[in-house]
Amino acid sequence: MDFAKFFLLPEDASLHGYKIDIIIYLIHILMFVLFVGWGIYFIYVLFRFSKKRNPKANYHGGHGPFSTVIEVGVVVFEAVLLLGFSIPFWQSHINKAPSGDNAVEVRLVAEQFAWNIHYPGPDNLFGRVDVEFFDKANNPLGLDPNDPAGKDDFVMINQMYVPIGKPVVIHLSSKDVIHSLNIPSMRIKQDAIPGLSIPVWFTPTKTGKYEIACAQLCGIGHYRMKGYLTVLIAEEYDAWVQEQVEAAAQGADEDDFWN
Repeated sequence: MDFAKFFLLPEDASLHGYKIDIIIYLIHILMFVLFVGWGIYFIYVLFRFSKKRNPKANYHGGHGPFSTVIEVGVVVFEAVLLLGFSIPFWQSHINKAPSGDNAVEVRLVAEQFAWNIHYPGPDNLFGRVDVEFFDKANNPLGLDPNDPAGKDDFVMINQMYVPIGKPVVIHLSSKDVIHSLNIPSMRIKQDAIPGLSIPVWFTPTKTGKYEIACAQLCGIGHYRMKGYLTVLIAEEYDAWVQEQVEAAAQGADEDDFWN
C-alpha cells in the first residue's frame, strides 16, 4: 500500500523524505485513534449519563482506571514519537549539514515577492555582497563587482537547478519580511528571517521539476511568490552551470558591470 497517496502527500523526491513521512503517518494514526475513540466515548456518555438515567446530579464523577490508562498511553506514544523519531532525525540531519566539495551550496534570498538564488560558480566561493551595489533590475543581491570571488557568480530568479544524488545546502535569508521556504517534494520547510542566514539541506533522488512555495503570508502579492526546483543529472547540471557563467560574463562585459 502506498501510504503517501493514502495520506495525500506530494511525491517524495528526497533521500530523507521517508523519515519525515513516517512521523506524519504515526501522528495521523494517533490523531485518528483519538478522534474515533473520544467520539465513541462522547456518544456513550450522552446516553450513560443522560438526565433520564441520572435524574439526580452526581458531583463526584466517574471512577476507574480507564481514563488514566488512556492518558498514559497517549503520553507514551508521544514520547516514542519525540525520542524515537523526531530527536534522532534532528540530530542526524538538521545538525549535520554537509559542506565543501561534497555538496552544492546556494544562497537563497527571499523578498516581496520573489526568490533570489545566488550560485557561487565553479570556484564554489560566494562573492561579497553590499547594499552599496544593489540594483533592483541588474544586481538584486548587491554583488560586489570588485570581488574576485564573485567573478563567476550568477543569480537566478525563482528558478533553482540542482544535480541528482548530491546534497544541496541552501543558506536561507530574507531582504524584508519573514517568508517561509517550502519545497514539499523535498520535504523541507524553513522560515526565512531578515538578518539571519539559516541552512537547510536535502539530497534529491529523482530528476524532474518541483514547485517552490512560500508558506508564510508575506504581503498582498504572496500568491506570486512561486518558483521551481529542477533536478538534473550531473552532466546536465555541470553544462547548465557553465552556460550561466558564460552568460553572466557576457552580460557583464556588455553592460560594463564588472569593470
